[in-house]
Amino acid sequence: QVRLVESGGDLAQAGGSPGLSCVASGSTDTIDTIGWYRQVPGEQRELVASVNSAGTTHYADSVKGRFTISRDNAKRTVYLRMNSLESEDTAVYYCFAQTYSGNTYWGQGTQVTASS
Repeated sequence: QVRLVESGGDLAQAGGSPGLSCVASGSTDTIDTIGWYRQVPGEQRELVASVNSAGTTHYADSVKGRFTISRDNAKRTVYLRMNSLESEDTAVYYCFAQTYSGNTYWGQGTQVTASS
């Protein structure tokens, strides 16, 4: 079992650079890929960014060049730095972790609201 706890979401000014953190606990040595999804009410959850155990990152086209994901295995933490925040980035952001065996775990979600 893996437990994920997010922090850092809240109201942020459009054009700002807020950051999110997600701390993993439990069987963290089983985690391969960790990252972030986001969801707007009435829409499907969208993959924002991920990083695997080899350090390979993946970004949604909508955030490429603006968001940066990083992983600190010693701290069991994954970070998402969001630069040039846009109103379209307003969503609930969920941390996820996928294990080598294919299990997926989710955090409780944190709201990010870009204000104009």
